[in-house]
Amino acid sequence: MEYYSSHINKLIEQLSRLPGIGAKSAQRLAFHILNMPTDQVAQLASAITDAKANVQYCKMCYTLTDQEICPICKNPGRDHKVIMVVENTRDLAAYEKTGKFDGVYHVLHGAISPMLGIGPDDIKLKELMQRLAQEEVEEVIIATNSSLEGETTAMYISKLIKPTGIRVSRIASGVPVGGDLEYIDEVTLLRALEGRVEL
Repeated sequence: MEYYSSHINKLIEQLSRLPGIGAKSAQRLAFHILNMPTDQVAQLASAITDAKANVQYCKMCYTLTDQEICPICKNPGRDHKVIMVVENTRDLAAYEKTGKFDGVYHVLHGAISPMLGIGPDDIKLKELMQRLAQEEVEEVIIATNSSLEGETTAMYISKLIKPTGIRVSRIASGVPVGGDLEYIDEVTLLRALEGRVEL
């Protein structure tokens, strides 16, 4: 049974297509939008269409940007000899928030997942190899997730880069700060043990 008019239902349906937005959240957002002042709704709609029209891949690292080259790649103060490989732009933002990495990035836009039919050609691996051939790079830090797909991608990248003589490293992973050992899975504990450092 239809409770709302076709316009409201259409708005709820479109909002529910967004990731992480269920039917109830879509309904809440729809009514929030309908109660917003008209100029704010216009600004929201404009921001969405402008972003879709103007955001593109950076020609160097493939992060999302509204310029040909993103601000990180443009920055001469960054160490362009160290490239951190991440799965997506959100991962890049997470590392940038730490303020501790002064190298540059390469965004894959995914991870190898045979189960989902995502192979090496479906992510930005070819572009990474072209970049390594053209630039003077000393180290590639692989910072993919510690999921099965992330580990598979890390191993694949490592095998591709090692013959070039460029140093390849993997971010450490293991016990989170404040984590209780008894609740942590075996794989995480093993990675923590293997990635141990001298004190």
